[in-house]
Amino acid sequence: MIDNFLSNFQDGVFHVLHLNAYDHILFLIVLALPYLFKEWKRVLLLVTVFTIGHCVSLALTSYSIISVNVKLVEFLIPLTILIVALFNVFTAGKKSHGNTIGLLFFITLFFGLIHGLGFVGAFESMILNSENKLLALLEIGLGIEVGQLVVVFIVIFLSFLCQTIFRFSKRDWIMVISAIVVGFILPMLIHSDLLS
Repeated sequence: MIDNFLSNFQDGVFHVLHLNAYDHILFLIVLALPYLFKEWKRVLLLVTVFTIGHCVSLALTSYSIISVNVKLVEFLIPLTILIVALFNVFTAGKKSHGNTIGLLFFITLFFGLIHGLGFVGAFESMILNSENKLLALLEIGLGIEVGQLVVVFIVIFLSFLCQTIFRFSKRDWIMVISAIVVGFILPMLIHSDLLS
């Protein structure tokens, strides 16, 4: 039983940290970029909401409640990253408004649902030999959460270094990194099968 847990947990962590699936990392970068260490509770909540969205869509597909249009999902994933990156660019340096927090969590949940749909094929092969799909999903979900927290911690730590040691302004840091992410994402959108 512990072997199954460790295997599923590692699969979840690996799903996030695998460089071939860098779209997940790019989303986490733009999601965490505006935040500082002192805002760790909000960041933890955002990451957890994203993980919940991931797990809900995996559950819905693994129990055949919904089916996936792979081409549409492969287009929507980079689109979600582009939306968050552009949001960062246009709101960098502005004070966050308390009334947008609920909207931000809802959008993060929705985007988590979309990103989870992109993981369906890999997830199904992972749980192929599992006796309990739901337990496997929870174990993989825990791994996803931990992997995402690792990425987010690195992003916030690098932001801290660049803003304190190298004296980047927070606004410039957010705009530059978000623009770099946009540069990575645009080719994915342009070359997606949905637009081809």
